[in-house]
Amino acid sequence: MTDHAGPAASDLLDIARRIATTVAATALEERRRGIAVESTKSSPVDVVTAVDRETEARIRSLILDARPDDGIFGEEEDTHVGTSGLNWVVDPIDGTVNLLYDIPAWSVSIAVVDGPPDPLHWHALAGVVVNPVTGDVFAAARGGGARLGERELRVNDDVELSKALIATGFSYSAERRRAQATTLLQVVPRIRDIRRIGSAALDLSSIAAGRLDGFYERGLNPWDHAAGALIVREAGGRVGGAGGAPESSGLLVAAAPSIYEELLALVVEAGGATG
Repeated sequence: MTDHAGPAASDLLDIARRIATTVAATALEERRRGIAVESTKSSPVDVVTAVDRETEARIRSLILDARPDDGIFGEEEDTHVGTSGLNWVVDPIDGTVNLLYDIPAWSVSIAVVDGPPDPLHWHALAGVVVNPVTGDVFAAARGGGARLGERELRVNDDVELSKALIATGFSYSAERRRAQATTLLQVVPRIRDIRRIGSAALDLSSIAAGRLDGFYERGLNPWDHAAGALIVREAGGRVGGAGGAPESSGLLVAAAPSIYEELLALVVEAGGATG
């Protein structure tokens, strides 16, 4: 845990915002020049582009310039172990398939956490999610609220589950997708409608902005939600997992407070906390 001599969350947010907006602009320029699949990861449909790797390398360089004693935990490269107790949790491109197909729903996500790069044991201090195509910059500092640009964000109030717009995502594993489809069949009749945007960071940020009422997914990695979950919480929303546990790869549910418990129970009952 950071002591009283540690950096303020607002100062960390300033660094994260500067880095995220800088690399987002460069990533957008590279996308406009054209990209292709460079390799795959967990399955043949889990793709990596040069933009992913180059963006993470830029982020790491900028973080180490500003905070050389901090750790870095990212999607594309090995963990950099620091000595300060703070870790930067980085998703250089969240929504790589959208990037590949030129769908304008991909993001750069950067969070700073106090503690290990594990959502069960960290305390998020600052987070930024940038959509390079739209220019949206979602940001939050612990205890300081959430903003889209200069606009303060609040989740939708007094939402009923039957009238809620809920987002979800799907695994790159065919077996897990089958289970997720079964869960979806149980969820869809109970809500207004479903969205599958393709970037968990943008899904979470959209809850904070009132563009969505809730989100659930299992199989997420820490970098997928580190920044977005803080943004939801600082906008007045709730985020967690099954049985009162923190969000994890087992399950993440985020929603307006009025529907959080009901959505969580529905997803768990439908099988969303397994596998």
